[in-house]
Amino acid sequence: MQGGEAIEQAWEAIRANLRRDCGARMFDAWLRPIALGGFDPSSGTLMLNLPSKFMADWVQSHHAERLALAWKAKGSDVRQIRIGVGPAAPLTAAAVQIPAPEPADEPRQDCAYSVALEPRYRFENFVIGKANEVAFNAARTLATADKVAFNPLFLHGGTGRGKTHLLHAIGHEFHRLRPRAKIIYMSAEKFMVEFVAALRGNDTISFKQQLRSADLLMIDDVQFIAGKESTQEEFFHTMNEIISAGRRLVISSDRAPQDLDGIEPRILSRLSWGLVADINAADLELRLNIIHKKLESLPDVKVPDDVVGFLARRISSNVRELEGALNRIAAYSVMQNREISLEFVSEVLANILRANQRRISIDEIQTKVSEHYRIRKAEMTSARRAREVARPRQVAMYLSKQLTPRSLPEIGRRFGGRDHTTVIHAVRRIEQLRTEDNDLDNDIRLLTRQLEG
Repeated sequence: MQGGEAIEQAWEAIRANLRRDCGARMFDAWLRPIALGGFDPSSGTLMLNLPSKFMADWVQSHHAERLALAWKAKGSDVRQIRIGVGPAAPLTAAAVQIPAPEPADEPRQDCAYSVALEPRYRFENFVIGKANEVAFNAARTLATADKVAFNPLFLHGGTGRGKTHLLHAIGHEFHRLRPRAKIIYMSAEKFMVEFVAALRGNDTISFKQQLRSADLLMIDDVQFIAGKESTQEEFFHTMNEIISAGRRLVISSDRAPQDLDGIEPRILSRLSWGLVADINAADLELRLNIIHKKLESLPDVKVPDDVVGFLARRISSNVRELEGALNRIAAYSVMQNREISLEFVSEVLANILRANQRRISIDEIQTKVSEHYRIRKAEMTSARRAREVARPRQVAMYLSKQLTPRSLPEIGRRFGGRDHTTVIHAVRRIEQLRTEDNDLDNDIRLLTRQLEG
């Protein structure tokens, strides 16, 4: 390797910085095994090798840009890196270009407010089940159809259920069919930060022009602009401009429009104007399918059926955590050269498994009961006493007592500041009705199964 000593010295410094920035656990699991490979001085290409294809793919997806920037910061002869397997990685390994600094007098040609789409998040690798099929079909229709009957598309669901995956998939498919289209994806938080920066820099016209000229505008996690009046004002006019011009708008949130607190009514009205599609928590069948789909991309990782079932049953909080657990198992199996078994999984995932025990929340119960009885979630904390609202509220209180470790006073507070005696009355009333009303008893059995995954 030409200049090998200098590159090795730079690598030692980069490794120290990576350990500091990423944390010891992340560094030891994924970055410590990286070994320097060959260096081609003519192209400035450096090989970075890992002991397995799985680890190489994971580092490529999660740390390639960070590694490229680290080499750029060192000012070495390395201009691009390739991440592969072993000492003789194939030339087809993915390359990460280390960009040269842009001249100060040349403005960027791309949209300053857009974010690159994640290559892994596409429709073809999104696992579909009853919990998300409506949202998936709506997203694909908006991305592919020449004309859509709804605009905007509003996707909502809890953390780790696939909202961001669908937004990126829409962007990829829209670009494939319309290569010249202008696509902007950004979080609501970034929308707010960039808008405030434009206000301070007296450059709001540029900000408006950039966003309102998009053929497809996607805003993630809109709940973050709650209570931000000036940001909501700009967001409202941006929505109107996009919709009026016949361009497409996709927005996501962790809850339905009617449950968003601190958002102006006129914005909520626009959000509800198009198609609202929810993504529910993945049931057992969907979690099993997700694991099998993930394993298709890891042919070298052998996971027994009993381990697959164990993971699907025990990790039910969200899909992202489930996939992360599978990645961790695969990585530790390679590094420790051990077969994957129930004993091995229980050891490697001890913290995650403990955290997933009895993690049903009162908020989740309120959401599930509201959906089941088709009432607004806000009714769980309202003062209304009408039977169609009061009975579901009592059911939710009963389930909160049965399925969570929360105290009676705490449950009461989560239901609009009610007294603990109200909770006691609700629990006793539902217990009595279950012996008299088969329909109610079946409802509670169904809700319990759904909540327990």
